[in-house]
Amino acid sequence: MTAERTQQRALPGFSLALYGAAHFWVDFSCALLVFGSLAGDPAFPLCALLYNFCAFALQMPLGLLADRLDRNGLLAASGCVLVSAAYLLSRPEALAVTAGVGNALFHLGGGVDVLNGGGRKAAALGVFVSPGAAGLFLGALLGKSASSPLWLGPAGLLALAAAIAYLLHRPSGNASPSLSGERGVLVPLFLVVALRSYMGMNQSFPWKNALWAPVLTLALVLGKAAGGFAMDCLDPRRAADWSLGAAALLYLSAALPLPGTAAVFCFNMTMPVTLWAAARALPGAKGFAFGLLTFGLFLGFLPSYLGWPNPLAEPWACAAASLASLILLRAGLREEAAC
Repeated sequence: MTAERTQQRALPGFSLALYGAAHFWVDFSCALLVFGSLAGDPAFPLCALLYNFCAFALQMPLGLLADRLDRNGLLAASGCVLVSAAYLLSRPEALAVTAGVGNALFHLGGGVDVLNGGGRKAAALGVFVSPGAAGLFLGALLGKSASSPLWLGPAGLLALAAAIAYLLHRPSGNASPSLSGERGVLVPLFLVVALRSYMGMNQSFPWKNALWAPVLTLALVLGKAAGGFAMDCLDPRRAADWSLGAAALLYLSAALPLPGTAAVFCFNMTMPVTLWAAARALPGAKGFAFGLLTFGLFLGFLPSYLGWPNPLAEPWACAAASLASLILLRAGLREEAAC
């Protein structure tokens, strides 16, 4: 690995907790707004596309801006404010774009700050990324209810924006942004993220219902958090072997709820590992590396949105996708280790 180009500072535990809480609330607020204001609107399909494009695909070019500015806390706070401003808009397309851009700015600011503070460790990154899935689930649930409490979103967002701007406004030390590094590592990592996104959109379980959905969401959240700790306790490659190998075996019995839930837990353990490895590959452009992988999330969303046939209906197909992810991730980690 090329030498680090940043003068990193450790991220205090309180700051990490603040970013984690804000991640939950930003995703909660976006889901609450989109489903509470746009569900049933004829423009909803277009707005879903616009929102996901702005929230995920735009992070790649915006990541270059984040690397140049090196004001990640202020960028994250700006994202919170922008999402809250979306609540004031009445035109569906403008609402979706504003909320999506705000979501992207928050994730970049918070994500890069955590990456800069984490150094060679991934546990903090797992803690940061994991609450988002819970926020999306609860926000969508409340947004679809008969009386959506829309005021919750901006109230929490503005309070969190003020706290982040006050406590985390300092430069993080990314003083010399550069795209130089081991860029070849990013190709397999990008494919892993796109495949994971596709799996999340298309895997189906016969037992999934309103009662089991919270358990499945909890497995998703805990899996992302556990992945960072597993990488630190083992090493990136061994953590990938154990998590994705176990996921492949468990998916073969995914017709049953317990092994299926465990498979989701294990499969999502790789999320902090891919982000960590991408940041290591481009140490002077962590924002761009972060955004490149989130572009993979957008590509994984498109087939389902376009109504393409779903090849993951059988358990063996999900198991095969897990093994494909392992091969790709192993390739990316092998390149990273050789740097």
